[in-house]
Amino acid sequence: MPPSLFRLVAAAICAVSLVLADDPINPGFPYGSQKVRGVNLGGWLVLEPWITPSLFDNTGNPQIIDEWTFGQFQDRGTALAALQNHWNTFITEGDFAAIAAAGLNHVRLPIGYWAFDVSRGEPFIQGQLPFLNNAVTWARNHGLKLIVDLHGAPGSQNGFDNSGQKKSFPEWQTSQDNIDRTNNIIKQLATMFRDQSDVVTAIAPLNEPAGFDGDQILSVTQQYWFDSYGNIRFPFGSSQQGNNVVLIHDAFQSLSFWSDFMPAPQWQGVAMDTHIYQMFSDDEVARSNQDHINNACSRAGDLSSFHLWLIVGEWTPAQTDCAKYLNGRGVGSRFDGTFPGSPGVGSCNGLTGSASTFSQSFKTFLRQYWEAQVTTYEQGSGWIMWTWKTEQADEWSYQAGLANGWIPRDPTQRQFPGICG
Repeated sequence: MPPSLFRLVAAAICAVSLVLADDPINPGFPYGSQKVRGVNLGGWLVLEPWITPSLFDNTGNPQIIDEWTFGQFQDRGTALAALQNHWNTFITEGDFAAIAAAGLNHVRLPIGYWAFDVSRGEPFIQGQLPFLNNAVTWARNHGLKLIVDLHGAPGSQNGFDNSGQKKSFPEWQTSQDNIDRTNNIIKQLATMFRDQSDVVTAIAPLNEPAGFDGDQILSVTQQYWFDSYGNIRFPFGSSQQGNNVVLIHDAFQSLSFWSDFMPAPQWQGVAMDTHIYQMFSDDEVARSNQDHINNACSRAGDLSSFHLWLIVGEWTPAQTDCAKYLNGRGVGSRFDGTFPGSPGVGSCNGLTGSASTFSQSFKTFLRQYWEAQVTTYEQGSGWIMWTWKTEQADEWSYQAGLANGWIPRDPTQRQFPGICG
């Protein structure tokens, strides 16, 4: 179904958004005129085995591969204690202070649907919402803008472990109950933050819906973006508009697929999130370091010409999938050939783990690749690197990059100003 027809459907459901369509909002950040420079707080309120492998390894149970099984296959008191300790210690106000001191202006915070709703008997452990509220306070204290990102939906929107439940196929789109529950959570988020849009400048209604899975999920996702717009833009139960930006995701489709989707002035305060990684296929991990840099640089034209504010909301200076559990707990890497069916490229030694094992030439590459990407992504509206902190995959960590010199203390500083020609 073409986007134009979806707009008609959306208009019937949320006509008020079209009545007031040309009434601009006042975001808490000057998107489009000032660049987004930020970092994700991955692995904090949504578990990912590769970010905190110790949480999973300490269970001693190989069946525990995601946050769903973390609550399902161990004593719930034990699980709750482990999570409460993690929530209290993995990210603190000190991290927000360090992020601000690094010259960044945004934090993107993933949270799962289960923080709000386990009414269908899901085994998730709840307790995340006080920490979400802490994050808002800490962002305010340190002059940072916060994007609240719904990272997992009922049924899983992509089957990834970072959706909360690893599955062979996404099932979010197959059930109206799943979709309705997700819409209700967005309404809750919009209500929570409608009066704090000076700090919570954007709400991302859903991370990475698996558009590659077929037409059904793409159709459901497009309609869900329209519904989310109505829920976020009109959170007061009246025609009064809220100022939180609606940050939709490209669902792994090309930017041309979304050409003219939700344009201004009919739609106010809509931004597009795209995620750029170069390690989740055999072809990508086989690229040379220079090929990785060239590929990043080649994206400038598409990013600069898109009709919405365009933020690269996830990316990394890592160029391999060598990080332990990156492809899932107990799953190997394409780079070293331990991923099922992958031929392998070489050894992962010195390409993941502690920065103390990284050669100077690898650190130089990380700096070059980081600069190539931020330079390119600022051809759009900016960037948010994945991720701030990891237990043992320093090549992915902004914090480790700062400490070890491949990320500058000033994100506008360039050692390689001509990296993209």
